[in-house]
Amino acid sequence: MLKTPTRLSHQLVYQFDTETIDMLIQKYYSFDASVIREIFGRKLNSRSRKDLDDLSEETGVPLRSCRRQFDNAKRVFKTVEEMSGRLVDNIQTHFCLKEDLAKAYAAIVFITNNRFETGKKKLNYLTFEDFAVCANHMISNWSYSSEDCQNHEDMDVDMDRDFLMDLREVKVLMEREYAEEHRSLMLRVLQPTVREKVLTEMDNNFRSVSKAIINIASGLNHSKESRDIFIDVFEKLIEPWVQMSWSKSDAYHFLNAFKDTALQLDLFRTSPKLVKIWERFMSTFNPLVLQMYPKT
Repeated sequence: MLKTPTRLSHQLVYQFDTETIDMLIQKYYSFDASVIREIFGRKLNSRSRKDLDDLSEETGVPLRSCRRQFDNAKRVFKTVEEMSGRLVDNIQTHFCLKEDLAKAYAAIVFITNNRFETGKKKLNYLTFEDFAVCANHMISNWSYSSEDCQNHEDMDVDMDRDFLMDLREVKVLMEREYAEEHRSLMLRVLQPTVREKVLTEMDNNFRSVSKAIINIASGLNHSKESRDIFIDVFEKLIEPWVQMSWSKSDAYHFLNAFKDTALQLDLFRTSPKLVKIWERFMSTFNPLVLQMYPKT
C-alpha cells in the first residue's frame, strides 16, 4: 500500500492514525543521498536494477534498501513524467510527501528526464544535494512552468524550448566591439572588490571565459550540449579557476559582474527581449556554478 500512499488512509486492514500513516510514508520514501547520487546517472530500468549489488557494496547500504530506493525513484518518475503542473505539487499530491522530500524527488525526476551527465569522474566530488539544488534552480527558471515562459505549458519536467532557442541570441556578446566594452565595464566594477592578482587573471582570461559561458548558453537547445552542462561548467570554468587559485568569493564577484555589466551595453539597452533572456539564464547559471564550486 505504501506504493500508492493516497490509499493508505482509506484501507481497513490496519487501523493507523493520521500521524502514523504520515510517518510510514515519509520513512518509506526516504533515501540515502549516496545511493541516489549513483542512481542519477543510470536509466531507471530492469537492467540498472540488476546492477544494484555493486551499488550496495560501494555505499554500504543493504541491497534490499537500495532496491526500495531505486523502485521508489522509478515509481515517482513514471507517475509524474507526463503530468502538467508543478513537479513538487504533483509529487506531493500523489505520494503525500513533505515539501523538502518532494523537492528532492523533483530533482531526481528532472535530472533523469533531461538525461544530464552526472557520472563523469571529474564530477565525483559533487553530492546529491549539489545536484538537487542545481536542478531546482533550473526547474524554477528554465522549465515550462517558469514565470518567464511565454507559451505556458505548466510542465516542470522539460526545459522551455523557446527559451533555449532564444539563448542563441546572446552569441552577439562574442563580437569584438561588445566583448571589449563588456570587459572594460566589468574590470572597472571588480577593481575595488578583488585582489590585484585575480583582477589581472580576470582581464587576461576574459575572452575565453566569456566565450565558454556564452557557448554553454547558446548550446542548451542541442540535447548533447544540454546533457553535458555540468561537465562543461566544470571543465570550462571551475577547473581553470581552481587552477588559478580563485576562491568561491572570487568566482561570485566575477559572475555577478559579468551578468550585471552586460546589461549596461547599448546592445541590451535597445533590446528588452535580450535583457529578459540574459537575466533568465544568468539568474540560474550563476547559482549553479557557485553550488558546484569546490568547498575547499
